[in-house]
Amino acid sequence: MADRPFPPHRIFPTSKVDARAAEHVPSVPQTESAAYKLAFQDTEFLLREDLRPVRFQLELLKPELLLNEADIGSTFVFYGSARIPAPDMADALVAAATNDEQRKIAERLKAKSHYYEVAHELARLASRCACDEEGKKHFVVCSGGGPSIMEAANRGAAEEGRESIALNIVLPHEQMPNRYVTPDLSFQFHYFALRKMHFLLRARAVAVFPGGYGTFDEMFELLTLVQTGKVRPLPILLFGREYWDRVVNFEAMVEEGVIAPHDLDLFRWFEDAAEAWDYVQRFYELHPEPARVQGGPPE
Repeated sequence: MADRPFPPHRIFPTSKVDARAAEHVPSVPQTESAAYKLAFQDTEFLLREDLRPVRFQLELLKPELLLNEADIGSTFVFYGSARIPAPDMADALVAAATNDEQRKIAERLKAKSHYYEVAHELARLASRCACDEEGKKHFVVCSGGGPSIMEAANRGAAEEGRESIALNIVLPHEQMPNRYVTPDLSFQFHYFALRKMHFLLRARAVAVFPGGYGTFDEMFELLTLVQTGKVRPLPILLFGREYWDRVVNFEAMVEEGVIAPHDLDLFRWFEDAAEAWDYVQRFYELHPEPARVQGGPPE
C-alpha cells in the first residue's frame, strides 16, 4: 500500500499556467482581437462601467485574503488628521506661515502636535499584545497609511518590531504610504466604501484623534453602525476633547432630540495613551468575545 501512487490534488491547471499558455497563441486577426483575450487578463474589459460590481468584489477580496494569510486576527484602528505635525516639525510649520491667518492656523496645529506622540505610544502598547493559541495576531495597528497621526501609529508598531497595516486610497493629490508600514500589508483602494469596510472588519478598538472630513466620515459611520446594532459595541476612544467640543456639540444633539442620552456612551474621552489601553483591556475582560469571531473577522 505504501508504494501505491497517489492521484494529483487537482486535474485543472492553475490560472498562472493558463495565463502563460495564452501568451503563445499564433498571431492571426482573430487572436489579435481584444475579444480573444482571457477575461481575467483583459484590463480594458475589467475597467468597463458594467464591471463595477466585479471591481467592488475584487477590492473587498484582495485585502481579506492577504490579511487572512498574514494571520491577522484583529486590529486596533487609528483615525486622525494628515495635517497635524509631529512635535519636531511644529515650529517649522509656524515659521513657514506668511500671514496672520496662516500663523493662527499653524499655531492651532502646533497645539495638537502632542497627539502624534499619544498615537505613537498607544500603538506601541497595542503592538505588545501576544498571539493567541492559534497563532493569530491581535490588536494589529491599522491606519490610513498616510502622514501625521497615521504615521505615528505605524511607527509605534514598527518600533516594537511588529507588523502594521495601511489602507491607503487613490486621491487627486499623491499620497504615499508612510515608511513605517509593513510593505506586504500596505493596501491601496479606489473605493472609499470598501476601504472603510476593511477598517472595521477586524477592528476590536478604534482611536479617533482630531481630524477633518475624512475623520468625521469614518467616526460617524462607526458610531452609526454601533448605535443601530449593525456591529457589536467596541472601545471607541476619542482624543482631544477640547477640539471635539469646539467642532461638534454632542450634548446639543441630545438636547435637540436627534440622538438619545445613552448614545453619548458609545465613546470615551481620553488624553493619555496608557489610560486608553487600560480601558481597552478592561472592556474585553468584561465583554469577552464569542468563540465564533476569535482570530477572524465577523460575518
